[in-house]
Amino acid sequence: MTEVTTHQAQDDKRNEDILIYVDGRIVPKAEATVSVYDSGFMLGDGVWEGLRLYDGKWAFMDEHIDRLFEAAKAIDLDIGMTRKQVISALLDTQNANQMTTNAHARLMITRGIKVRPFQHPSLSQSGPTFVIIMEHSQPKIPRPIKLATVPYQRGLPMTQDPKLNSHSKLNCILACIAAQKAGADEALMLDVHGFVNTTNACNFFIVKNGAVWTSTGDYCMNGITRQKVIDLCRGNEIPVFERNFSLVDTYSADEAFLTGTFGAQTPVSAIDGRIIGTGELGSMTKRLRGLYKDLVDRS
Repeated sequence: MTEVTTHQAQDDKRNEDILIYVDGRIVPKAEATVSVYDSGFMLGDGVWEGLRLYDGKWAFMDEHIDRLFEAAKAIDLDIGMTRKQVISALLDTQNANQMTTNAHARLMITRGIKVRPFQHPSLSQSGPTFVIIMEHSQPKIPRPIKLATVPYQRGLPMTQDPKLNSHSKLNCILACIAAQKAGADEALMLDVHGFVNTTNACNFFIVKNGAVWTSTGDYCMNGITRQKVIDLCRGNEIPVFERNFSLVDTYSADEAFLTGTFGAQTPVSAIDGRIIGTGELGSMTKRLRGLYKDLVDRS
C-alpha cells in the first residue's frame, strides 16, 4: 500500500535552502539548532501553532495567535514577546524566505534550556526557546485517507488536555503506529465514553443524509478549521451537529472527511476496512472545500 498521510505535500527543492527563525535570529536550515538541554527536547514541555499562507495572507492569523498565547498561559509559560512581536517574527521569516503562497509555518515555543536534565520547570532559567519553521508546502494527497480505530485516546482534561497544541504528542504517534500496523494511513481515536472523537492529527467529520456530524468537541483539539467548517454549515443552511456518535453511525456514513490547517478538508475512503460512501471525495466535502476556499479568499 502506498504510504499516505494527512500532511503529505509535493516535493519542493526550495525547502533545502529555507531560513528558520531561532530566538530572534533568522538562520540557514543547517544552523537552526537548539540545545540538548532544551525542555522541549527533553520533556516535550512546550506548545506550538501551525499557520498556512494563501496568496500573501496567513489564514485566520489572529485566531491562531490567540490560541498560541492561550496555550502558553495554560502551561504557565511566558512567551516573553507581545502578540505584535510574535506576528512580526512570523512576517520577518516569511519575507526572508520570499514566500507569497502555499507555505506552512510551525511556531514552536518551549520553556527553554534547563540547567540540569530533570523535570522541574524551575530548572528552565534562561527564558523560552522560540522557533519558526516555514516551508514551501503544497498539499498533495494522492487518494482519500484510510483510517483504523485504535485503543489510544487523546488526553483527558485532567491529564493532558487535548485542546492544547502540546509538544507532547506520543499518544498520537502511538495511535498512528497502531493504525499503520492495521493497514491504514492514520488513526481514528475514540473518547473516554467510546464515542468517535478525532484522528491522531486532525478533526473528524461524517456526512449522513445531507447533515454534517462531528464530535461534541469535549475531547478533541479545538481546531480552527473545524470551527470554520461548522460556521460555514450554519451560514449556508447545511444541517450540522456537534454530538456523540458511535462507530456504527460512522460505518454507514455517506461521506467522511478530516479538517486541519494544512489539508483543509481531506476525504476519507475507508474506516476499519469499511468503504465510506463511494470511497471517493463526496459532494458535501467538495462543497465545503469550495465554501472554505471562498472564506479564505475573503479573510
